[in-house]
Amino acid sequence: MSFKLSKRLSSKKKKPPKVNAQAEVLLKLGLEAFGTTSLDPASMLDISTWTLENHSPLEPKDLPNAFLQRLWLLSPDARSSRCEFPSEALDGANKSAEETINGFGGESQCTINPLDLVTAVFMSANTFFQQEMTVRMVQCQFAVPLILPNIDQEEPSRFLLWPLRGVVSQWTPHFPGIHKKVQEGFLVSTCMPVISCVKLGHCGISKSQVLNIVISGLGSRNETFLHRGVDGGQLTRRLYNGLVEIGWYLPTGDTDRDIFPVPVAICNLRGDASMHEKSLSLLCQASSAVVIFCGNLREKEKQLLASCKDVASKLILIDVSDMEKDENRVVGFVGQNLEEDMRLPKGSVLPGKDLNEEELADRLCDMLKDLLPDKLKLVTLEEAAKLAVELGLNVDEDVVCKKAMATVEEVLKGLDEGSDLFRQKQLPLQGALWCKLAEIEKDESKQRKEDQEINPQLQKEKKDILAELSSYKMTPTMKIFTDALFTTDIVERTYFLSWMKLRLRKMQMDKQNSPQYLFTNQQTVRNNAMHEQPDELENGDSEYSDSFCTDTSFEEEDIEDQPVNAELQVSVPILQMSKEETIEPESQQKELLEFTYDTLIVQQLSDEKEIQGEGILENNGEQISDQISDDQNICLESGENGTLSAKRKQLEAELSLDRSHVTFSTKEHMSLDASFEDQVSSCSETLELNPSSLGLEHFLREMGLIFELTHITPGSGSHNVLRLPSLAADLILYGIPLELMDGDASNIPMCWLGCVFAELKRRLPEERFRTRILTSLGGHCARNSEVLSALFGVKFPEGERRSTRGVYMVALCVPDNLRKDMECDFLLLVDVEGLCSVSPVNKRNTQICDNEMATVATGLSDVLMQNISSHAGSEFETNFTVIVNALLRIKDFGSMPICHILAQDEGLNSILQALQLKRVSDILQTEIADNADNHYAKTTSDIIIVKGPWNNVPSTEPVDAQYSKAMLKLKQNLFGALKKCAAKSEASGLPEFVGRLCAVWDAVKAKSFSVGLHTNTDIALAFSILCTELSQWEDTFLEHMESWLIVATKRIFDTKAKALDTTIESDLLSELKDEAREKVKTEVNKLRSKVEANVMNDDHLKMYTETFMPILMSNMGDLQVRATEDIIQRLETANERHSSSTQLKKFETLLEKGKEFKLHALVQTSKSTKLLLQDKELEEEFESVWSNTLSNFDFRPSETDDITTRVTDILRENIISRGLEKHMKKLEVIGQNQPTSFQVYDEHFGYRSRLKHMFEDNNRLQRVEAQHLASNIIDEYNQFVADKSSSPADFSNSYITEMLENVEKALKEKSMEIRSAFEVDLKVYLCSNACQDFQKLHDRYAKDRELLTCINTTKGTYLAEFIYQFRKRDQCQRVAQAFTSMVIKPIVLNYIYQPLGTLIVEEIQGKAPQYLSQQAFHKSLLEGLIKEDRFESFMEYLLFYDNFRLRKIQETVVAHLSESTNLDKWRQHRLGEIVGKVAAAVSQTAEGTNGVLSDTKPLLERVCLTLERDVDMDVTRASLNGPLFSITTEWDRFVTCLMELLASMRLDLAQEFSQNMDIDQFLQCLPIQPRDSIFNRVKGCGKQCPFCKAPCEVEEMEHEVHRVLFHRPKGMFPCESPSLSSISCPESMTQVHLPQNMDTQHMSVACSALDPDWSISPDDPRSQTPSAYWRYVLARFNERFAKEYKQEPANIPEEWKRITQEEAFNSLKEAFLT
Repeated sequence: MSFKLSKRLSSKKKKPPKVNAQAEVLLKLGLEAFGTTSLDPASMLDISTWTLENHSPLEPKDLPNAFLQRLWLLSPDARSSRCEFPSEALDGANKSAEETINGFGGESQCTINPLDLVTAVFMSANTFFQQEMTVRMVQCQFAVPLILPNIDQEEPSRFLLWPLRGVVSQWTPHFPGIHKKVQEGFLVSTCMPVISCVKLGHCGISKSQVLNIVISGLGSRNETFLHRGVDGGQLTRRLYNGLVEIGWYLPTGDTDRDIFPVPVAICNLRGDASMHEKSLSLLCQASSAVVIFCGNLREKEKQLLASCKDVASKLILIDVSDMEKDENRVVGFVGQNLEEDMRLPKGSVLPGKDLNEEELADRLCDMLKDLLPDKLKLVTLEEAAKLAVELGLNVDEDVVCKKAMATVEEVLKGLDEGSDLFRQKQLPLQGALWCKLAEIEKDESKQRKEDQEINPQLQKEKKDILAELSSYKMTPTMKIFTDALFTTDIVERTYFLSWMKLRLRKMQMDKQNSPQYLFTNQQTVRNNAMHEQPDELENGDSEYSDSFCTDTSFEEEDIEDQPVNAELQVSVPILQMSKEETIEPESQQKELLEFTYDTLIVQQLSDEKEIQGEGILENNGEQISDQISDDQNICLESGENGTLSAKRKQLEAELSLDRSHVTFSTKEHMSLDASFEDQVSSCSETLELNPSSLGLEHFLREMGLIFELTHITPGSGSHNVLRLPSLAADLILYGIPLELMDGDASNIPMCWLGCVFAELKRRLPEERFRTRILTSLGGHCARNSEVLSALFGVKFPEGERRSTRGVYMVALCVPDNLRKDMECDFLLLVDVEGLCSVSPVNKRNTQICDNEMATVATGLSDVLMQNISSHAGSEFETNFTVIVNALLRIKDFGSMPICHILAQDEGLNSILQALQLKRVSDILQTEIADNADNHYAKTTSDIIIVKGPWNNVPSTEPVDAQYSKAMLKLKQNLFGALKKCAAKSEASGLPEFVGRLCAVWDAVKAKSFSVGLHTNTDIALAFSILCTELSQWEDTFLEHMESWLIVATKRIFDTKAKALDTTIESDLLSELKDEAREKVKTEVNKLRSKVEANVMNDDHLKMYTETFMPILMSNMGDLQVRATEDIIQRLETANERHSSSTQLKKFETLLEKGKEFKLHALVQTSKSTKLLLQDKELEEEFESVWSNTLSNFDFRPSETDDITTRVTDILRENIISRGLEKHMKKLEVIGQNQPTSFQVYDEHFGYRSRLKHMFEDNNRLQRVEAQHLASNIIDEYNQFVADKSSSPADFSNSYITEMLENVEKALKEKSMEIRSAFEVDLKVYLCSNACQDFQKLHDRYAKDRELLTCINTTKGTYLAEFIYQFRKRDQCQRVAQAFTSMVIKPIVLNYIYQPLGTLIVEEIQGKAPQYLSQQAFHKSLLEGLIKEDRFESFMEYLLFYDNFRLRKIQETVVAHLSESTNLDKWRQHRLGEIVGKVAAAVSQTAEGTNGVLSDTKPLLERVCLTLERDVDMDVTRASLNGPLFSITTEWDRFVTCLMELLASMRLDLAQEFSQNMDIDQFLQCLPIQPRDSIFNRVKGCGKQCPFCKAPCEVEEMEHEVHRVLFHRPKGMFPCESPSLSSISCPESMTQVHLPQNMDTQHMSVACSALDPDWSISPDDPRSQTPSAYWRYVLARFNERFAKEYKQEPANIPEEWKRITQEEAFNSLKEAFLT
């Protein structure tokens, strides 16, 4: 369809859907508007016809358009519901949980279940659009809706019969002993088994996936039925519950490949069948077999199952239940119990719960194979539709549809007598008279061209024919036909036209399929020795009825005459049987099936003579004769067309060759000795090329000829006849093709066409006349109509099927977005049908007719698509010569279309043919301008390979995977060619198109071509061979010039490399250019000589020297110009490339320097701030480097290139567009010296304005306001210039356009009473300034414009590299920093502080000798206690002896460190040593890694190993195991960073060492603590007296006996007996523990017995001497000890109290001296 007629195509508006979940889906998909006004076929214009790319949907509302566009391209993923959401749309924060789960949220790319998408589009489409979709879905092997749920769930579902009527498929059934022949038929009316599959209860297995495997086999990936495993199939179903889909399996005839031997339809009910009982009932009653997938069934499902068993012809149950999940189910399939309970035949239950989809499908397939082909009843969808009405379902074929069908039956009444007879009676104008008249007019035109007098005999013949035609009156068929088209009900007319096409197509297929059955029947008869001739039959049998109506009776009140299709009475011969033999019902059904699948239609061959006599077939004494229905009297009355018929028969005898008739006499039937297959083959060929089949185009042709008679014989036309052009114009706008040329008679009804186009012109607006013409030219087997339909969605007559001959046209309205590029309003598609086929009227002149049709079509074309069929075979030579000769004639005529070549196969022959046509087209498309200033224009042809689905047999063969892309590519090329036409020539209007058609037709009639219309193939083949040779010569020439160019380029580079003077370089370039011109001229002249010699030596070409030589010489001239320009341009490019490369290197060097400086600064900043810079910040930093580099770069100065002319032209166009042409003279001053400022004059204001402000200080305020406005605009202009000048870009015309728009905007915003002169003067002033300002910018960049373009193009690369380098360096810096802090610094500090503890101890011992021995240290402690004289110190000494000693040592260490000056010197020295060792280890590792990318981890491990060896320390490498150090970088750069960090660390540590030291923090850094080291030297063995806790004073190492110099009184410790508290150790032992009469020796033995490791003796003088020290202490702090221990004070002697501190101190000295 070519125009949107959605409103007109709807007989009534649908009720808006109720608001429910289903309506929400339509709203989400953007289909809510089609709830009242449906989608129609014209919608595809916007969706597919003008779409050149397959865009992915971005949101759910894009899905319907994407589905339709992909479906029209037959894409396998057409049903996909995946959306490519933009990144910002992926935020699902505002989505509900359900939407996210179900795919409606942003997280999922599948937004809806794909089957819901298909269902929604079908719900939104009208019945005609549903048919278009259904046809294409079947081509894609998709299941199509059969029963469509209603959007309002309260309404019944809809049985879609009309959409299925357009589905035509081919298949090849196979039966043993029967010849295999491709069958073709409408699937809706073909008898075949129908298998319906439903589901009861919940089951986990995918029913649809099982069916896919059954249809396609295990190895196929065809998804006929969508299932939960496909993308989006798991999403919640919202629309398609209750949908019944249907798919077909069609055999190919290959027994090894086919799954089933006959066609099988498979229906699939979606959802649980218990929820859709009407649909289930229909499927059970209408199907051959019902397959029920039984899940966990309850009582309701069990009852429903029983009802299905009662009505279904064959029931197959599949148990897919799960007992574990549902223990309460009623039905469980165990063994064969269900078969017995439901009385099902054996083998009707298939256990499947333990099987997967593949295994279950295999088992089910085996069951179906056992039932096929003869155990299942055959049904049609038409019969199912009748049953649907009875069950309460809606059927889409309403009253209007049936009324249109009735009208079609009236139009075609009598066609069953044969198409030839029907043509003679009802379409007489297309016969011999029209053909003869065409020949006479051509002879007259030829005689006029040759300035001869018109032959009187011709004039007499023409007069007689016109007289005969003047008696014509419209036949009843044409009257009914035209009345039906005149109806104002567009829906009825659409149905009528569709029914006409379907009915005629059905008759044609019946005719083609009938011989198979005829010979099969004969073979059966021959085998039984019964050979008789059957009677002539008129109609089809009841099972394969010609009627397309579901109901042949029309009960509507507005239909009075209801035609009833007479059923064909077929009597099947009853074979002779013996008494013992009986015919089983299955065998009878098998015989009937064999006849059915060979299309059981036995009727008279429409293109043969009537079979004389009545054939009688005898069998067992019974005569079975076919009943012949009476002929319908549709002949014209003798007063109407009697003379016309007689004259026509006479001319047919003169013009027509004898036809070969297929007649079978009784004798012939009795002697069928020839090969049966040969007979079938020959008969099939006769029928397949049958030229007598009728199509809608024949009725439309007759309509045009009827009108043509009104001009041939004025006054003969009635009112309705005069309205026919208006009707034809209406049909054109509706999308029905208009026949431009009658290919059968080879004539053009110019009066008819002129009036039709005049009517079109009257209807269309005046400014929408521009047209472009695209033609598809190919042989009759090239499927031109299918190709154009696939490209643009239009419908042309299918000439390949009916051998229709003619040139047809369809008009498409170009959308607004393409009109500017294509410079046209209408695209006229021209289709040539029946080329190189047999004409039913004019067989003798078929070759001339082919040449005339091809010439006319080519002459009309702007773009010519040459269509090469993959099945042309031996016909290619004929097709090729016709096309080539047509191109030669049109070239001679003075025009040449742009050619594109479509090859329908990738085979070698097709490619070679395409290349040959391409060479010829390329030669002929060369054009030379009339004047010498313009160069040759060369257009080359493109070859596109498309494997179309129209060649698939059977029709369900998968579509080629690359088909969609190839069709889009072809459409892009064709649209690109149409855009080239816009640059080549202006589009013609409808009157010019008619004039062009007249001119071409006149030239054809007068044979005004040097290449005649009767020319044989020799001329075309000779010219094509010459073109091939010339193409090879050109290739050799171009290779030779390429070699010369390589040498010349090397000379340029060598000269520039020597840095010679610029003048020398310029002279060299000029020299090379002259040399190139001369070289090309010489070589082309050689080619000219070759061409001339070749032409003169060829006998065929020599005869047409005047025709071919200008074409060939033009091509030579074009070659010379193109080659010269190409060589010179490449020389200049080479010269410029060298200069530009030098400039580019300079620029990159400058940029690299700026980048390096900036990167270093950024890395340092990142290092110091510890912040990670974002990409946006880095882009800003790079932009500053980029701008600075461009501003500092020295671009080469421009050659003289003034922009004044460009600026002036832009301003001139602006003034013209503003309607200010009267001020055009003001533009002359642009570029001249202008005043420095803009002045406002009185002429800028209108007379009324000046008069109004006359007394206001002589209009001063008005002028001031205008001057202020002008100043503001000038200030904005200055800022505009500054912005443009700062950007690194050359001057562009858009700058001036933008500036002028800014001026107009500013003036519009300020309402002032000023004249247009103010605007023009201001624009002239600004443009003059712009010439100066932008000239500077242009001068700077013009020479290096290409360089600047290249630089700006690669700016993104430079930016990415900049960011990458920073990231790598920053990463390198961070890793080096981490390694320094985590590995190097701990090593350095450890190395520095490791020996310091020992050095400090040695220094302390050198200054404090008390730390040299234990006794000296103990003595110093006791002395200190006496001097300090603090009870707390004594208590700490007595109770916490070790802590006391450690504290005293720590105080000494701290005091020493506070005074020491050697620490800084030691640390600095150690720091220098370790840093040197680390640097040496790093440098050693870096050897040989300069500029090499390396993994840092192994190299850093090598550094650690080197340090361990050199420093003699353990280096911890555990931190290197993480991902932080596993980076790839340039090791030398990493080493540099590491050295910098090492130096920085050394400076930081040195500075830290030189500052005031925190002693506690310093001591924490020492691995060896001085306190602990000293303590270990003076602590002794650590043993204490068991009685007084005094420490052992023995200094020898590993001594066995411990001794104390003096013991402590017990009063210093808590004890139970206060009376003994003051006694010392020996005293206490004698007083308490020992007997009074024991001597001293015995006492020592007793002490040893208490603790053998201690030597304690009361007689030891050292034990008694120092007692004065402790007696003094006890006497001094007796009260304090008692209080501390919470006991009574000790009873001490009085002499103790008299001991002085000095005496105690002296006793201590004496003790340690001894």
